[in-house]
Amino acid sequence: MPKPRVIVIGAGAAGLMAAGQAAAHGAQVLVLEKMERPGRKLLISGKGRCNLTNTAPVAEFIAHFGPNGRFLRQAFARFFSDDLSAFLTELGVATVIERGGRIFPASGEAGVVVAALHRWAAEQGATIRPRAAVEELLVADGRVTGVRVRPTKPAAARSVAEAQILPAQAVVLATGGASYPGTGSSGDGYRLAAEVGHTIVPIRPALVPLETAGDTAQRLQGLSLRNVRVRVLIGGERRAEAFGEMLFTHFGVSGPVILTLSGRIVDALHAQQSVVLSIDLKPALDEQTLDERLQRDLREHARRGYATILQGLLPRKLIAVCVDQTAIAPRTPGHQITGEERRRLRAWLKDLRLEVTGHRPLAEAIVTAGGVDLREIDPRTMASRRAPGLFFAGEVLDLDADTGGYNLQAAFSTGWLAGRGATAAAPTTARKGSPGGRSRATCGSSPCSRTRRRR
Repeated sequence: MPKPRVIVIGAGAAGLMAAGQAAAHGAQVLVLEKMERPGRKLLISGKGRCNLTNTAPVAEFIAHFGPNGRFLRQAFARFFSDDLSAFLTELGVATVIERGGRIFPASGEAGVVVAALHRWAAEQGATIRPRAAVEELLVADGRVTGVRVRPTKPAAARSVAEAQILPAQAVVLATGGASYPGTGSSGDGYRLAAEVGHTIVPIRPALVPLETAGDTAQRLQGLSLRNVRVRVLIGGERRAEAFGEMLFTHFGVSGPVILTLSGRIVDALHAQQSVVLSIDLKPALDEQTLDERLQRDLREHARRGYATILQGLLPRKLIAVCVDQTAIAPRTPGHQITGEERRRLRAWLKDLRLEVTGHRPLAEAIVTAGGVDLREIDPRTMASRRAPGLFFAGEVLDLDADTGGYNLQAAFSTGWLAGRGATAAAPTTARKGSPGGRSRATCGSSPCSRTRRRR
């Protein structure tokens, strides 16, 4: 039987997975990538180390995506973190588990993952065509029938004749989001989906640094704080909190704990609500224990000045800020600090506040929130409910999670489903002998085509 022609738009994590799965299961696959090389965004993920996934059980995994996480149950039931690790191991990419259950390539290099996925997809028979920008999805009789593509050459070298029509029985849209546009994720997928009738949930930055009022952040620029608790106050009410590491910058704050909280903060700012960060610098100590610690320090260092005593409590950069904001003269001897002043210091240590005035632009966000409305997609196959023949995978969907490997796993899982769903456009015979392409549809050493009870 003739092989179905499947076109995959985008050669990132989701696109390469979809392409390899489709080709391994009998499709003639063409991957169109507008950049020079595939996997550009994957190369910078996890600060270049590529946080692939996480060991969290499926219920916890889904919770990291918020209300939309329910959409991923089918994808995770078919291809989850253990399947991904086994799949990569079979491709020669060993993985390691680090703090918080985060899984990385053992080499610590994202390039190893990109190379392995690229090689695997090509070995299955997928053809990857770089510098090819899709201008339009073609539709006939209500069905997607192909794409119009144009080489990404300099404007002076373009001509109308260069546009090319490529027919397909199925198209997988895996163009990524709109963050880090230099990697190729410039939002093309939203336009293409909207043009064939899909609803686009307004896009906005997720996992993005925040801008703060005043000069506190600027004074602390470059300071990284570990093991702090950050609470988010929206309209004066506590709405979220996280524990971990944060970083002060010239514009405000960043770091893992800030990125984790940023999604809710961005939405609040767009709704013109007031947002304040409350930083607990001593989360391991309750109010009473901290007060006892302060009394002991002041007693033991009775003749030392206030600023000197603070050296045992705070990083050097924080001392001047603490002195100013607690309004205690830096040379005040410990024995002269009053009970009221001590309570003021204790309150500051447990509740250092920063007013959030904005967030960095979408181009600086790690992930894009918003995207193709999930109600218009079949979660069992990633097929469009609006345009038959069209499938979706990865960040173009209205799915985003916090840091920890969750977003990449979603890209791989939805790509896995989309590739197989697209191949089902016509009867085929699966090829054998490669990861993800066996007649039993296994991935590495673990079966991943059948729905099974997860952790």
